[in-house]
Amino acid sequence: MEGILLQASMYLGAAVLIVPLAVRFGLGSVLGYLAAGILVGPVLGIAGTESKDLQHFAEFGVVLMLFLIGLELEPKTLWNMRHKLIGLGGAQVVLTTLAIAAALMLLGLVWQVALTLGLVMSLSSTAIVLQTLTEKNLMRTAGGRSSFSVLLTQDIAVVPMLAFLPLLALPAITSTGPTAQQFGITNATDTAAIPENAAEPLLTLVDKLPNWAATALTLAIVAGIVLAGHFLTRPVFRFVHAARLPEMSTFISLLIVFGIAFSMMLVGLSPALGTFVAGVVLANSEFRHQIEADIKPFKGLLLGLFFMTVGIGIDTRTLLDEPVTVLGLTLGLIAIKATVLFGLSLVFRMRGQDRILFSLGLAQAGEFGFVLVSFARQQGIFSASRGEMALLVISLSMLLTPLLFFGFEHLSQRLRARTPERAPDEIDEKGRVIIAGIGRFGQVVNRLVRMSGLSTVVLDADAGTIETMRRFGVKGFFGDPTRPELLEAAGLADAAVLVVAVDDADNATKIVRFARSQRPDLHIVARARDRVHVYELYQAGASDIVRETFDSSIRAGRYVLENMGFTEYEAAKLSQTYFKVDRGAMRDLAQLWVPGQPVHLNDAYVERAKQLDRDLETALIEELYEVEPMQADSSSDPVPAPETPPSSA
Repeated sequence: MEGILLQASMYLGAAVLIVPLAVRFGLGSVLGYLAAGILVGPVLGIAGTESKDLQHFAEFGVVLMLFLIGLELEPKTLWNMRHKLIGLGGAQVVLTTLAIAAALMLLGLVWQVALTLGLVMSLSSTAIVLQTLTEKNLMRTAGGRSSFSVLLTQDIAVVPMLAFLPLLALPAITSTGPTAQQFGITNATDTAAIPENAAEPLLTLVDKLPNWAATALTLAIVAGIVLAGHFLTRPVFRFVHAARLPEMSTFISLLIVFGIAFSMMLVGLSPALGTFVAGVVLANSEFRHQIEADIKPFKGLLLGLFFMTVGIGIDTRTLLDEPVTVLGLTLGLIAIKATVLFGLSLVFRMRGQDRILFSLGLAQAGEFGFVLVSFARQQGIFSASRGEMALLVISLSMLLTPLLFFGFEHLSQRLRARTPERAPDEIDEKGRVIIAGIGRFGQVVNRLVRMSGLSTVVLDADAGTIETMRRFGVKGFFGDPTRPELLEAAGLADAAVLVVAVDDADNATKIVRFARSQRPDLHIVARARDRVHVYELYQAGASDIVRETFDSSIRAGRYVLENMGFTEYEAAKLSQTYFKVDRGAMRDLAQLWVPGQPVHLNDAYVERAKQLDRDLETALIEELYEVEPMQADSSSDPVPAPETPPSSA
């Protein structure tokens, strides 16, 4: 017991110390976990052989991650990805395998060993890549979606690879390596190496089935997962929730994942693939968000632990004895995979940053390589020493993945710098209303004004947005609204209203300041990101300032009041009072705001804010007391208040 607590303290302490520092310096959490593992393993030597068993446990984090990814994908979305899964993903596995195998044969390896290592190295790290794409908000880009398609294809490809590798066995090499019991993947040839446990009789029974029965059982389990996910999860979750025990929700969520994982490993399939399919089936369930909330903490903990064990498992002795060979093989692997991926990005017509992301993001080897290397050693395909070298190359390539993403960011910046800027459109119209910025906020304003019979001149720096608007018959002009000459060309001298709806807060303030300097009489309606931005726009000269989430927040608060016992009339009057009082308070506080000084360090501002909060509470109570007598004396239903207060801050 003491040993377990000591190990847990070491792992958790290293993670708590290093990972936040890595994130703060922009290195990402993955590199932080890897560095923590290197610290407690190769550097300090306080963790070692026990990390192998721990890694098998931590690898279940990949299974949980794919389950959560499946929850985000509806079956229709997955079907729409079929061309990328088969075409892009399949081509990547085949071409990368052949390229690496050819390179290794040139180095003198026999074709069986070269082909095996080609299959092993064709896989990329699902855990590291998806974690990094999510952290850097790249998952929804074209390059991110293509990367995910390839990773999913690779996970599926592990199953036929495991079936194919025994055909490449070399009789001269005996098996001395560990079992292939990683990721819960088993095979008919390795069940003898599985330690005695409660599942042993069942595994042995399945192993003895004839081929047709094993195939039927496999299809039955996959079909059972799909049918159970569609028909049984709702009644089961309702039954569990009826107990009103929060922990039961976590129990049933983990039971789903563990049960599916065991069912898949029972027939020699990847549990990660099985749980992914289950996640897709449950994507339309009303319990999806609850399942996601229950599983996500375990996923994060296990993935972090897995990355640490990768760092611990780096064979520093071999690295120090043969640094040139190890680094050469690792860099050669990355170069070959990046070249193949870049070629595929050209064939599938990816562009710019997406091409770079796809080429560099998947250029490492992956955690499933540990599975295949161990299995190949057991099958006698190559020796233990060659297997150790392969594992070291896989680990180092995974360790270099954050650097590959740094390379992507650097090249993306250079690409943006070299891309010639599109010349702004020639503005051939002038209107009484100018709208600077046509994102979600500006589109609503523009549509309301135009539908009311007024003409507008729209400016936006996003060419894609302008082109999309034109497809719907709304004319806009491409150009940076912060440029004075474009505002003047749009008719700033004669306009009645300027709407500043750009996303960037600094640009919004810049536009307001320039427009006010040119037209003291112009009415300027400006979008504010937060309270501090309100003060900046106020000083710059905006006439009406709209906090982008203020009105919707008041509306949400009104719904809360209505569902807590207040009448619709009471909720409407309270929300209107809140709007009026808060608007006045903002103008009051704007007088005390000091540019560049955090508001919590401004004593006068803090004291005035506290007083205004007390005034607001008093105003709401007084309003409520005035509303109740009016409702009691009224014999008819009151006229309901508008849906939302006026849109200004």
